Amino acid sequence: MKIYDELVARGLIAQVTDEEQIRELINNGKAKFYIGFDCTADSLTAGHFMALTLMKRLQMAGNTPIALIGGGTTMIGDPSGRTDMRKMLTKEDIDHNAECFKRQMERFIEFGEGKAMMINNADWLLKLNYVDMLREVGSCFSVNNMLRAECYKQRMEKGLSFLEFNYMIMQSYDFYYLFKNYDCNLQFGGDDQWSNMLGGTELIRRKLGKDANAMTITLLTDSQGKKMGKTAGNAVWLDPNKTSPFEFYQYWRNVADSDVLKCIRMLTFLPIEEIQAMDSWEGSQLNKAKEILAFELTKLVHGEDEAKKADEAAKALFGGGSNTDNMPTTALVDADFTDGAVSLIDVLIKTGIIKSRGEGRRLIEQGGVSVDDVKAKSFTDVISLSDFEKGYIIIKKGKKIFHKITVK
Repeated sequence: MKIYDELVARGLIAQVTDEEQIRELINNGKAKFYIGFDCTADSLTAGHFMALTLMKRLQMAGNTPIALIGGGTTMIGDPSGRTDMRKMLTKEDIDHNAECFKRQMERFIEFGEGKAMMINNADWLLKLNYVDMLREVGSCFSVNNMLRAECYKQRMEKGLSFLEFNYMIMQSYDFYYLFKNYDCNLQFGGDDQWSNMLGGTELIRRKLGKDANAMTITLLTDSQGKKMGKTAGNAVWLDPNKTSPFEFYQYWRNVADSDVLKCIRMLTFLPIEEIQAMDSWEGSQLNKAKEILAFELTKLVHGEDEAKKADEAAKALFGGGSNTDNMPTTALVDADFTDGAVSLIDVLIKTGIIKSRGEGRRLIEQGGVSVDDVKAKSFTDVISLSDFEKGYIIIKKGKKIFHKITVK
């Protein structure tokens, strides 16, 4: 199966322009394509998985990825999918986040001479003269057409800042700049980016003429990727210091039955024929499919050793075993205790299981916290040094989140 047909079979293609030219480029390793990553945090999330694995697939097929770090566009903020304006970050914050992204991307993509490239759009966007930008680029955009774009329409009622209104122009300019200076002939993005990406295609046509049309091809991946990566309101990070390998494994182990085969198809590198054989799986077989998904993705991000540890820990816990060696662990110190006791809510916050005391109070009142399989009764509950007779206790949130607490 050719790579383009594999992308279709995996459900990764939503919309394309000039499909036959795209097929020709990709199947023959002639695509030099970019995907943009705005630096809104200091770690990528599971929601970036689709983009990262897509870049890896295409590189394996001989194509050249450009990972475009949004050092410039992050200073504006993408309104797509937002109900309010993003928090404004400083240049220092953005530069730090960009460096974190680079280190994580290197686990997926091979960078170097003649291989993948990593470029920061701050290198050109932050140098633009405003009046020159209006004359050179702004004149190519119709405000009427921009306001019809879905990414703007959904924000009009609650308010769209002029700052955010410029995002489409900046993203379009990225493709134009990459096309002219790096021979980039293809762009990928979520289907919620369709209007922004078409803006880039149209800008190239208007500035460079119709002869450039054959090389300005837009390919979209399904926005399902942006729906992935969140659980209980918190992001699932690729940084092990923010989401442990065990927690990462558990997130994918707990996906809905209706999503597991879709995730395996879109995100793993298992042969498509092997995945198609799973289409008839149901019942307990879907639990096996979830284990496969969790193991494959944890291996991809954290390495095979960590994936095996997470798999063993999960099977020990949910299979009724007592092996807690690979469970996420937090160690309490003397300073955490007052008169030999510590508030349960303080422990929950220290582990990262909850983000605030209010959240902890609600969770306990709803019966969502257990300590060594005994349900917490009140938000005033405490944990005492005498509770650590076996050397540790296990705190459980809901049915699927476990955390081991020790004392130094």
